[in-house]
Amino acid sequence: MPIFLSEQNVEQILTMSDALRLVEDALCDFGNGGAQNRPRQRVRAANGVLHVMSAGWLARGYIGFKAYTGFRGGARFYFHLFDSNSGEYLAILAADRLGQMRTGAASGIATKYLAREDAQSVGLLGAGWQAEAQLEALCAVRDIRHVRVFSRDAARRKAFAEKMAARLNVTIEAVDSAEHAAREANIVVTITSAGAPVLKGEWLKPGAHVNAAGSNWAHRREVDSETVKRADAIFVDSIEDAQIEAGDLVIPVSEGVIGWQQVQELAALVAGRATGRTRADAITLFKSNGIALEDVAVGSFVYERAQQMNVGQALPF
Repeated sequence: MPIFLSEQNVEQILTMSDALRLVEDALCDFGNGGAQNRPRQRVRAANGVLHVMSAGWLARGYIGFKAYTGFRGGARFYFHLFDSNSGEYLAILAADRLGQMRTGAASGIATKYLAREDAQSVGLLGAGWQAEAQLEALCAVRDIRHVRVFSRDAARRKAFAEKMAARLNVTIEAVDSAEHAAREANIVVTITSAGAPVLKGEWLKPGAHVNAAGSNWAHRREVDSETVKRADAIFVDSIEDAQIEAGDLVIPVSEGVIGWQQVQELAALVAGRATGRTRADAITLFKSNGIALEDVAVGSFVYERAQQMNVGQALPF
């Protein structure tokens, strides 16, 4: 009998260290042919959008999909998990926290493989809920000592700095411009709702790594074309998906700044089938769209742990 797991159940079970390990393992299997992923599909209604994304972590015996809506009244996220061998319906998970953690973990894995080993400073553009998991993941894979955070709302960025400094035991400075946050940072993260670039490539220091994680629409982007042009290595979580909805890359490709042949998948890097950073002064870029395989990776773990803990609500079908 399938079970339902609430946001509270997910919060109780899933840690960032778990999410990092699971996303890395799933990407490795993806790179070696043990997993599949399908691009996000959308249905547009008058007042909002239904998004559906599916994947299979076949090496672990799971398939699933996430369906979520974005309407004027807010967003609602649900992940559905099945046994890939029998087709048995295993669980439905409330997936807001799940999505936050797997998105942060994907940036963490990209940082682990692409950022300089001695990277200690972060420029964080965005101070919302998703930014919390981004920063937590970075601190788990690098010895981060100093963070500068910028968002348009001064009170919000100040509150974020105070909250996350206490949680992560790292110095966080709320600054008054995106440029101030990004310049001299070893790692730059964009995690905003912006439709036009918030990061300029001219601000990046040699050797910087960029995680662009806030947009998954073809007509919107957070980083400018100069950022993409300067990148010596460009990675995405799925090339097929990126060609549909990664405006950070779709737009520069349309301008002739880069070609898709220059873009590689993070899964190939994790599986040892691609080359990442080649020089200390190289600039690297990870464009994260968020893929369903990451949801299957963390969702299946939460389900397994819930079974062991005997938590969740049995569903009558």
